[in-house]
Amino acid sequence: MTETGGRRARVPLAGWARRRMRVLREDLWTWRADPLPASTWLRWLPHGLLCLAAFGITLGAAAQLRKNGDLGAGPALLIALAQGGAVVLAMWRPAAGWWLSTTATVVGAVAVHGTLGQVPGVVFTWPWTTAGIIAHLLVLLLLALRVRTRASVEALGLTVLVTYLLEGVWGAAHYQPTGIVAVVLSAVVVLLGTALRGRREARAELVEQTTLTAEERARRTVLEERSRIARELHDVVAHHMSVISIQAQVAPHLVEQPSPELVENLAGIRENAVQALAELRRVLGVLRAEHPGDPGDPYGLGDAGAGAAPDAPQPTLDRLGVLIENTRAAGLDVTAEVSGRVRPCAPGVELSAYRIVQEALSNALRHAPGSRVRVEVAHLPDGLRLAVANSRPRRPAPPSPGAGHGLLGMRERATMLGGSVTAAATPDGGFSVSAFLPRDGVRPAPRGAPLPDPPTTGDQTA
Repeated sequence: MTETGGRRARVPLAGWARRRMRVLREDLWTWRADPLPASTWLRWLPHGLLCLAAFGITLGAAAQLRKNGDLGAGPALLIALAQGGAVVLAMWRPAAGWWLSTTATVVGAVAVHGTLGQVPGVVFTWPWTTAGIIAHLLVLLLLALRVRTRASVEALGLTVLVTYLLEGVWGAAHYQPTGIVAVVLSAVVVLLGTALRGRREARAELVEQTTLTAEERARRTVLEERSRIARELHDVVAHHMSVISIQAQVAPHLVEQPSPELVENLAGIRENAVQALAELRRVLGVLRAEHPGDPGDPYGLGDAGAGAAPDAPQPTLDRLGVLIENTRAAGLDVTAEVSGRVRPCAPGVELSAYRIVQEALSNALRHAPGSRVRVEVAHLPDGLRLAVANSRPRRPAPPSPGAGHGLLGMRERATMLGGSVTAAATPDGGFSVSAFLPRDGVRPAPRGAPLPDPPTTGDQTA
């Protein structure tokens, strides 16, 4: 090989070595804190056991180095404290604990190297003492549990390299070799820790995905319920807009010689009402269309008679008796009571009141078969008070195919009108749903709030 070719070959090799050293520094040469979390079931028991093991390692290492290694009391105690302290340190800073354990092992092996074979009748375990192997295995396990797999493999590689340099390259006489045992056990521990870490991460990811799925399902249910409420309220609003349009068209004929200004204003009112109806129809088409944008069905109303856009009016409290009779026919013992002086409510309020009672009866039919249900409708001066309570079911409820978000729909309807819904189990094992809806469907102002300023003259833009 020419000199130029050799230089070219050494440059990539040097670059690769620098990159590997940089990776090692990033993974292992760090003082980053990573505390060992408490166990779900055992809480802090593992921490206590590790501290107890560290204490035993310190006592065992000091005794072995002092008696079998013929070291002084001071050096033996310092090395033993380093090996035991590495386990404790690894519970909070795993990389630093690994460095401390490795350094203590190297220092201990170098310290007893000159005295190997000099103690009569004793064959010293070298380069890893028994206490040193236990300490290093615990440190490697704590490291593999909390760092990436690459860092664990790097720590294992450096452990193998240190063992090879001490036992294979340097070597000594009259000792019991422990390098192979230490390397094999270290590899097993790293593999075990990596597997447990992967299992924990997979479980955490599964829990996160489950939580996100549940949140997404709840969010989708809210949107679907709001869409259904919007579809129902469309018919109520469309009815009022149709009445406004017809009244604006007929009004000029009820006055003899109406002024041009009156005719023009009434014509404008009718035109705005017709435009509002058209916009409502477009919105309804988007809400009802299974495939929005279908050129064959731009409004999502379907073919005539297909049921895609039902022509029946939305139900009100006048049809509550029919709803209760249908529920009785389905097998529930339902009693109803209407109290207070019946006053007219906003159409949206009556529609929501009917739907709340309907959903409560459906829930009792699904989840409390054979129970007795009591429906109360109280007409108060400021709104409607609804209560639906069922007794303990007489037989087990069959599995329900529903999404389980009926109460969510009730609350959406009540909140939209400024009301409230409460639901709770009763002491006798049943369930109760109560709701309050303002009569005009407007959220009442909080007490003490200032009254709004009167409107100024001139055009007002909504």
